[in-house]
Amino acid sequence: MSVSINNIFNYSRPLPEPFDTITNKKVKVSSKYGDGSTASTLCATVIKAVHAVCRCMNGSGEGAVGVIDHRTVAEYKSSMGPDAYHLVVYDSNSGSVTASVYDKNTEVFESYTLNASGRDGAAVMMALMPILQGDDEFQENLEQYYDQFHSGYPDMAKATECMAMLCDNAYRRIKDPACSAHIKVGVDKSGNLMRVSQAQLDSGAFAPTSVSAGEFTIFAKTGPATIKKAVSLVEHEDFVGKYGLHKRALNAVEESLVPKLPEWYIIPQEVVDICRHAQATTGRSMQMRNFLLRGPAGTGKTMGAKAIASGLHLPYMKYTCSAGTEIFDFVGMIFPDSDSASTGDAQLDKEKETLKSMGGVNYANVSKLMGLPDLDDMDYDPSGVYQALTGTENPAATSQDCMRIVLDKVTEKVRALSKRDEASKSSGQTYSYVETDFIKALKNGYVIEIQEPSTIVQPGVLVGLNSLLEQSGTITLPTGEMIERHPDAVVVVTTNTSYEGCRGMNQSVLDRMSLVRDVELPEPEVMVQRAMSVTGATDEYQVSQMVQVVNDMAEYCRKNSITDGSYGMRSLIDWIISSEITGDVYHSALYTIISKATADEMDREALISTVLEPIFAPPRKKAAV
Repeated sequence: MSVSINNIFNYSRPLPEPFDTITNKKVKVSSKYGDGSTASTLCATVIKAVHAVCRCMNGSGEGAVGVIDHRTVAEYKSSMGPDAYHLVVYDSNSGSVTASVYDKNTEVFESYTLNASGRDGAAVMMALMPILQGDDEFQENLEQYYDQFHSGYPDMAKATECMAMLCDNAYRRIKDPACSAHIKVGVDKSGNLMRVSQAQLDSGAFAPTSVSAGEFTIFAKTGPATIKKAVSLVEHEDFVGKYGLHKRALNAVEESLVPKLPEWYIIPQEVVDICRHAQATTGRSMQMRNFLLRGPAGTGKTMGAKAIASGLHLPYMKYTCSAGTEIFDFVGMIFPDSDSASTGDAQLDKEKETLKSMGGVNYANVSKLMGLPDLDDMDYDPSGVYQALTGTENPAATSQDCMRIVLDKVTEKVRALSKRDEASKSSGQTYSYVETDFIKALKNGYVIEIQEPSTIVQPGVLVGLNSLLEQSGTITLPTGEMIERHPDAVVVVTTNTSYEGCRGMNQSVLDRMSLVRDVELPEPEVMVQRAMSVTGATDEYQVSQMVQVVNDMAEYCRKNSITDGSYGMRSLIDWIISSEITGDVYHSALYTIISKATADEMDREALISTVLEPIFAPPRKKAAV
């Protein structure tokens, strides 16, 4: 079935407000798909469809438009009655259009005929909007027109130019099969369209998987797609340092270890709840000091641990576990005392002095001295970190692969630093105990984050720390010294539920957690605000669509057991920044959120077709001249 262009673009129909007073429908602008010499013509069908979408976007009107897969759906609110709707389903693969006139009160269906004496096609054009918006010219002019629409048309000339561009863009792309961004639409000369049936509504066959604008009430019951401002934000000045425990004074070094929250960070309710519990139980026989944050990668668990330290105004330290973590990695080890002896290498001796000023030769300090990546870097971009560490590309590299390499490099460096020059050897050997950040935090009353303990292979490592997880716990160090846990010491365990290599937490450890909070991705409106704050993005509508993609991806990965990648706020922020650089939201997604979600090619293809393309269609290639 070919398109009858006059049925869709009937220029004899009167223009709706605010264009109803215009005497000349011709506007001297032209779409990039035109020849550049022909003026655009305002079309009532396109104007009414754009206005319907704008009302859905700002919540001033009923109706909705959304996406299923390669199909789009629209509930167009007709002006013919309070319960009158036009229901449209468009298949972008075949170009077929299914439509009915529907009375929401009586549930009566009527045929939808698209021609000069029938319907004007605004509902069909509304259903085409997600496809039309896949073009940068159309999307840019729609955004500019929406600003005029929402503000009451402060610049009518600008609004007219934008609308003319929208009309011309849609006309060129639908009419011309040779257009590089052609949209196939099958409407014959009669204008009779296949009906949407009650059986299809009852079965949910046309229920949208994503909502572009508005709120569906007939095809499905959905929430509105418009992004609202978060209404219960916790201001930084009402949180930072407001949940102090025992009254104490921190020295200059300790003050420097208290995290400073970035301005863009939106404080999660889970963090506030933990701080409240810690403060409220201070001084009681059973203080709440052990907390577990668990959830998928990218949900902000480590940032949450830092925020807890900021709210309590306590120094923050962390220990990152790996498969090979042992009990001595927590409590410390005895190392040969080689501080006073030369290694025979001037550079190594200089590094030893630097490490001494940092607190001694230990894995954390050596890693920092060597500039090696930490777990956050490995979680963020494991394949990139792997290549930086080894010089070899490995798209399937995991954070655990990177951690093994880092540990090997640190071990090799420690051995080199412990080497003694023959000339400086003596007949005796002395040894020193190197205190870990874990012990330092528990002894001095800091916040210590234990990252990824579920990756530890050897059973019983954390169980061996149970005595220190008790409120007034003690432990004997390798030196024989017995230390007690400080009453203000707070342990925050953070663990992913979606990473390969993660195991279940030991029940005895879980039992010692005062609160266990499952951390999910923030609410969409919070994600939008946070992402716009950190990136400086100004297009809230586009960012909200990107947030929807990330949330849909998280849901798809959970349902399909895709657990070898990560997705979340970090990926979203990278996607937004990359899109601003490239100007191509679709292709930037392929190398940010899609590539990080999984290393499996088939799973990536499924994510692209199922999650990404329904909202951000790939740009059409221009035909060769």
